[in-house]
Amino acid sequence: MADKRTVLITGASGYVASQILDEFRERYDLRLIDVKTTDRDGEEVPGVEIADLIDTDRSKYARHFEGADAVVHLGFKRSGAGFSGDGLPAIDRFDSEFENVQMANNVYRTAYDAGVRRVVMASSNHAADWYEHALIHSKQKEMVSPTEVPVSDNFYGWSKAAYELLGFPYACGIFGRKLGVVQIRIGAPRDVSGSQYEGDLSEQHTGGSGLTNFKRDLGAHLSSRDLTQLVRRAIETENIDRADGVPWQVVYGISGNTRAFWSLESARAVLGYEPEDDSEVKYASDIARLLTGKDAGIGGGKVGG
Repeated sequence: MADKRTVLITGASGYVASQILDEFRERYDLRLIDVKTTDRDGEEVPGVEIADLIDTDRSKYARHFEGADAVVHLGFKRSGAGFSGDGLPAIDRFDSEFENVQMANNVYRTAYDAGVRRVVMASSNHAADWYEHALIHSKQKEMVSPTEVPVSDNFYGWSKAAYELLGFPYACGIFGRKLGVVQIRIGAPRDVSGSQYEGDLSEQHTGGSGLTNFKRDLGAHLSSRDLTQLVRRAIETENIDRADGVPWQVVYGISGNTRAFWSLESARAVLGYEPEDDSEVKYASDIARLLTGKDAGIGGGKVGG
């Protein structure tokens, strides 16, 4: 259809993209790029073209941006499992994360030069995870707002906060025009059913048992249909201006979870996001079996022990 928006998706062979592609193929005229054409199972993802967005020679991939209405940046160079990356001490992870910041700037700059209207950036809850790690789980804070200063205690989260701040100069108009930017701090876009938390986990968000992490991820859960809706609204919402007229927004990407500890205030008010799912309902049987039953032994509250 001639009236379809043209949307470029980076990281199109990745896990997050896999959750939105089916609906988006119907809704938009898609352009898909990644550093590989296969998904995590080795299956070909139709329509994906190869592009290395870390390369500072933007002429090599500028053609993908030309004529696009919006760019959804899901690309990310993984340096290993968890926050340490290939067994590196956390303090040594700066260089690999800096490459992701370079990639984000290449996306902003190429989109800006091509006249793209909107960039939707996959940020992460880790952009401000100091509040969670230091205050939420110790019950000194109830809710983290997207308007609070993004601070993280690891370089992965720092890189995501850098994405967010890096987008502001492109959005404010100082270079000549305003590029609309929406940063989505993605939560837990996966199945968080209780069976996955019985026993030890390879990565503990709360530093406690698997079940305390189950409680945490019930608050962080983002269903596929809510993810798809949120990204769609980030693409299509016409006016995303702040009070100062800058089209730059940070929103949390979670479902409408009863146990949420990140605020959906900007997602609801600016983008009109209306989540359809709540982990408390979706995983009710697991919650009853593991958290609220008489033998559960897990303390009250939304997260932690």
